[in-house]
Amino acid sequence: MTTANTAKDTELQKTGGALARSGVLWIGVALVGCVAFFWGGMVSLFDAWSRPEYSHGPLIPVIAGFLFLREFRNPPPLAKPRYGIPALATVLLGMFVGLLGNLTQIPDLITYGLIIVIGGLILVSVSAQRGSRFWAAWIYLLFMLPLPNIIYWQLSAKMQFISSQLGVDFIQMLGIPVFLDGNIIDLGIYRLQVAEACNGLRYLFPLMSFGFLFAALYRGPSWHKVVLFLSSIPITILMNSLRIGVIGILVNSFGIAQAEGFLHWFEGWIIFVACIALLYVEAMLLQLLTAKPLSALNILDLDMAGSLPLLASARSMQASKKLVTAALLLLVSGATWQFLPARTAPAVARETLAVFPMQVSGWKGVREKKLDPAIEAVLAADEYLLADYTTAGQTSAVNLFITYYNKTTGGPGIHSPEVCIPGGGWEISRWQQMPVSTSPAFEVNRAVIQKGEKKQIVYYWFELRGRHLTSEYTAKFYAIWDSFTISRTDGGLVRLVTPLENGEPEAAGDKRLVEFLKTVTPIIAEYIPN
Repeated sequence: MTTANTAKDTELQKTGGALARSGVLWIGVALVGCVAFFWGGMVSLFDAWSRPEYSHGPLIPVIAGFLFLREFRNPPPLAKPRYGIPALATVLLGMFVGLLGNLTQIPDLITYGLIIVIGGLILVSVSAQRGSRFWAAWIYLLFMLPLPNIIYWQLSAKMQFISSQLGVDFIQMLGIPVFLDGNIIDLGIYRLQVAEACNGLRYLFPLMSFGFLFAALYRGPSWHKVVLFLSSIPITILMNSLRIGVIGILVNSFGIAQAEGFLHWFEGWIIFVACIALLYVEAMLLQLLTAKPLSALNILDLDMAGSLPLLASARSMQASKKLVTAALLLLVSGATWQFLPARTAPAVARETLAVFPMQVSGWKGVREKKLDPAIEAVLAADEYLLADYTTAGQTSAVNLFITYYNKTTGGPGIHSPEVCIPGGGWEISRWQQMPVSTSPAFEVNRAVIQKGEKKQIVYYWFELRGRHLTSEYTAKFYAIWDSFTISRTDGGLVRLVTPLENGEPEAAGDKRLVEFLKTVTPIIAEYIPN
């Protein structure tokens, strides 16, 4: 009995020791820690995937898994794997970025940290030397992340303008009279707005991911791979512009119904499939530049032979000390973060913009109607004010537009007029920073804009917790800083516009704006608090 018990105990010890050294077990522990520590970013990622631009997101991890499995084919011999300090340092860097994202409540930072940690876990699991083979699968994960909004909105506006212009050029080539007013295609009887949804980003992001996948699987020189990936950008722009042009032609011939509903959606899918086909045709043409061109079926390396048996043998992988260390760090950090009390922004006393005075030191205001629901949805402000103010002796009004956001991180964020104004067909001379002699003095962004015979002067600035800022990037920096230091990211934007009528000089418009600005600035803090 004693001998049997001893043998049984020895066997259990061996099993427990093997389990403790199991690389698969510790990878599982690390992944549990990742979910706990990066959960806020993952939730934001799932939300982003519900948007058309990022609806391809759920496919990215699946395809990345395929690219990962491919690299188990014929692994290079390595007598003694060396994991190295850089591998663990990569995990620590990702955790640091994720911690910043958690503390500042910026989901984008959390997801960036997660991607870095995944790369670090690959390196500490299979060694830095072998891990470098999986770079394509790791980088491919970046395509599931949404762009920071500060970049997204600028890119969206530029894509709308380019697509609109090229679409109109295509219509004009067929001899159809058409006029472009900002992002509105004027066909005479019908006017088509090239909305934010038609900017082409919903094709660009997934097609760039396809371009990268083509490049990773393409059998050919490295420069061919680069060309394939980069060409996905002009292909998307040209094909989206063609789509807009075709819709314009159909509307001109058969009515506005051609731009709505199922047909509009179906046309979009046709263009997307056509873009993928063009990428494949491009790959075939690039093969003609090689000494021994491959057939169309062999251009892409889809061979998985030998991958699955080697993957099965990975169950016996021994955990390195650095993998165990990384897994424990992630598990402890994730558990600690989940059990910490949630950081809440302090209550801030402020007046609602609904009671903003319509009588300000001799200036009388009239509230304008609500914005179009589509514009409101894009603006995504918690509150906004839109009103025209006039004063005795002035025939021209000053339009005041104020937005307020309870949170300027993790959401759509504050929209800069530099992005929105061109979409209305206005030509901008140029933005410049101009000091205004208020008390205290501060700078505003100033521009003269023109559409046909209409001319206006625009001032705007970002109002963030007592700061008057002209740079969108500086505003974003302070949003992150204040979120970290005082748990506040509230703020807004103030924009003033006045027309120049009957040949009125710019100096007169500037004088009117400055006079109104001096009267209204002191009370703004009641609505966008310091």
